[in-house]
Amino acid sequence: MLTGLVALVSVGLVVGLVLGGVALGATRFLGIGEDPSTETVSDDVDFYLPKPSPTDGPSGPLITLAPSEEEQAGQEQPSQPEETETEEAREDEITLSAGQTSVGVMENIDLTGVYPGGEGSVLQVQKFSGGGWQDFPVTAVVSNETFSTFVQTSFQGVNRFRVVDNDSGLASNEIKVTVG
Repeated sequence: MLTGLVALVSVGLVVGLVLGGVALGATRFLGIGEDPSTETVSDDVDFYLPKPSPTDGPSGPLITLAPSEEEQAGQEQPSQPEETETEEAREDEITLSAGQTSVGVMENIDLTGVYPGGEGSVLQVQKFSGGGWQDFPVTAVVSNETFSTFVQTSFQGVNRFRVVDNDSGLASNEIKVTVG
């Protein structure tokens, strides 16, 4: 009987250690409980990320990357055009673009966009189906006036997507992606 009790305790100890190791590995893999201030940053990184600035023209995203200081030194600075009523109206638009124009069945379709003044808004992705816009089970949150998400679909052919701010009722432009 003592041998059986020792065997039972030994098995319990081994199972506990294995489960503990798995739990520890999972938390490290998922980054749970990590202190972001302990991350190390290399000082020898040569990476320049310019600040976004407004673009000219009615189409495309409403931000562009500014040229580096070296590029600016060799160019004349253009004068800033006066803001017109159409530019003021565009500040409230949601601009949507797709990372791909053609994908295979159930491949990621990357959706990105700009929503000036929409900080913190939750945008509902919609797909055109059956003669109207239907909610797709995907949302995107606006942060720094931009958003990104992805969708997957098995519906072959041309698929039409847009995003909608349900709080304001404002909808983005439509994008088309061919699946299949």
